[in-house]
Amino acid sequence: MQFKKPELNGRKRRLDRALTIHDLRDIAKRRTPKAAFDYTDGSAEGELSLARARHAFEDVEFHPSILRDVSQVDTSATVFGGPSAMPFGIAPTGFTRLMQTEGETAGASAAAAAGIPFTLSTLGTTSIEGVRAANPNGRNWFQLYVMRQREISYGLVERAAAAGFDTLMFTVDTPVAGARLRDKRNGFSIPPQLSLGTVVNAIPRPWWWWDFLTTPKLEFASLSSTGGTVGELLDSAMDPSISFDDLDVIRSMWPGKLVVKGVQNVEDSKKLVDLGVDGIILSNHGGRQLDRAPIPFHLLPEVVREVGHHTEIAIDTGIMNGADIIAAVALGAKFTLVGRAYLYGLMAGGREGVDRMIQILSEQIIRTMKLLEVASLDELSPAHVTQLQRLVPRS
Repeated sequence: MQFKKPELNGRKRRLDRALTIHDLRDIAKRRTPKAAFDYTDGSAEGELSLARARHAFEDVEFHPSILRDVSQVDTSATVFGGPSAMPFGIAPTGFTRLMQTEGETAGASAAAAAGIPFTLSTLGTTSIEGVRAANPNGRNWFQLYVMRQREISYGLVERAAAAGFDTLMFTVDTPVAGARLRDKRNGFSIPPQLSLGTVVNAIPRPWWWWDFLTTPKLEFASLSSTGGTVGELLDSAMDPSISFDDLDVIRSMWPGKLVVKGVQNVEDSKKLVDLGVDGIILSNHGGRQLDRAPIPFHLLPEVVREVGHHTEIAIDTGIMNGADIIAAVALGAKFTLVGRAYLYGLMAGGREGVDRMIQILSEQIIRTMKLLEVASLDELSPAHVTQLQRLVPRS
């Protein structure tokens, strides 16, 4: 018998114990004030869309091959004109430094180290130029909301292009803010408002408050006014009159790849392909907008059949395991994006927590590929996956 050498670094010790994204979530919940954690963890209304999206990935049956050499597997993907070491990247998330003050800098630098893309949100808390500094040689993507003040959006497009971002995500599912009830119940606002409940909740988490109060003030990539609840901020900034004309304007300004995020039906997918976009992202915004929205993973096979030969299709919402990513790729997704998984890692341990999140998903991807006995992503096909049915439409 041998005694295990003790790990004196508390952060490394707790991250090493995290074997799944759910483990990182548990750590994040313990270490982060309720309002900030619930902003990340929650979704809209009854949170049915998010639960259904996760169930969809759980309700997968794999069909492995046998007697194939998988001593080495190739996890690399080419998406939107460039490489990625893994078939996933970091999704755009708003108010990220409020979750943990390293914020987008941690996400971008971890993505750079892993060789995967990082996406900055319009509502990010690190500047476009700051993300470029954190990831100077990797792939940076920018997620764009078209705002009531169009000049703000246009200026962000120009700055992202000047900073060398190679892909723009034109987001189309947020004409108004979804009803995020956890935020309302928690009185969650930007900047955070102190109440008796906030103070009580902070007592067992002094490290978070010390970090928040002793690091640079929260700043947003686009909003000059930051007072109010998240829903109020979104409603004041977003424009429900957004149309295909706005897509034309943005495309005329953007020199890189233009993809549309938030697509939720086959008909819109076809129209976007006819308009010549470089890709589409099937997404219901992580369940944070329209509750009971279509499940992107269920929508994926039909969209791939209709337009997969004409454009690249990516997917997000509900991904908590590398096996989820492999199932999506097998059914025709070119790429996937993870948002909450990234934020759970960030809240659990800053940059090192994001590294651990990427490591967990990467190990799960490699293990799943080897157990399916496929040596590359190109070998995956719909024959490897059956989507089991939990929600069946009534006739």
